[in-house]
Amino acid sequence: MTSKTSTSSPSTTNGGLTHFDQGGQAHMVDVGDKNSTHRIAVAAGKIRMQAATFEIIQSGNAKKGDVIGIARIAAIMAAKRTSDLIPLCHPLALTRVTVDFQLVPENHSVECQAQVETYGKTGVEMEALTAVQVGLLTIYDMCKAVDRGMVMSDIRVLEKHGGKSGDWTAMID
Repeated sequence: MTSKTSTSSPSTTNGGLTHFDQGGQAHMVDVGDKNSTHRIAVAAGKIRMQAATFEIIQSGNAKKGDVIGIARIAAIMAAKRTSDLIPLCHPLALTRVTVDFQLVPENHSVECQAQVETYGKTGVEMEALTAVQVGLLTIYDMCKAVDRGMVMSDIRVLEKHGGKSGDWTAMID
């Protein structure tokens, strides 16, 4: 097997896309020379549903159990397993994962926010996003028997801290 190596930085040869080499082949980014820093990422999203479904969640009377409690555990587990789901993510030793859910009666939705932290050489944005998405998917799974039309939306990174690029906060709500 012939191996091609490039002396050019992937970020300068591929329009800033770091997961592709000069020949356009996917690869895991080398973070070996990066400094370990405290990394934090916050992500959020929501799931909208019918009023009756929202009431079931709010009352805690779902047939499968505590929807929000189970969704929280699923989200935390997902953050820990992100590198098993996203092929080019580095496996990380997470130091903290918090997941909060907010019930919003005005539009029959549940908002999820996850904060993930580590001390390491790469960020935790993917782990925060995965936590949010799996938390919302768990709500869908637990309530789909009464509402198959639930809609997950607005899944996004709200902020990140640490690393070479420093702090970043989303400019949109």
